[in-house]
Amino acid sequence: MTPEQIDLVQSSWAKVAPIADQAADIFYDHLFENNPGVRPMFAEDMAKQKKALMGMLAVAVNGLTKLDTILPAVQELGVRHVSYGTEPAHYDAVGTSLLYTLGAGLGDDFTPEVKEAWTQAYTTLAKVMIDAAEASKAA
Repeated sequence: MTPEQIDLVQSSWAKVAPIADQAADIFYDHLFENNPGVRPMFAEDMAKQKKALMGMLAVAVNGLTKLDTILPAVQELGVRHVSYGTEPAHYDAVGTSLLYTLGAGLGDDFTPEVKEAWTQAYTTLAKVMIDAAEASKAA
């Protein structure tokens, strides 16, 4: 990611953070509507999961300028997701729902440049998680 892309992700996240509860609702509504097969992977009461999602996104966004410091946590998250039944294809669904959520939350501020920056950020972190998950399965 370029410094400009990191700045776009971080500045756009600052606009989403104040509506974190609504953003989490939009995200999971979109994810479950478009991928009903993943719903059983989650608890019935989603309040804790929604807070965890938004917290993890905040850590990831704030850590983009120092990726080496967050990569171990991202790898650990990928390994942990194996026990939930997460498959590599699920990451695409999550990425799609994340971009949808950002578009809904940011409105006109979700420019093509912001979308591309978020796509780069998510793709980078998802690859780290998938690689760690696959390595843990092979061990």
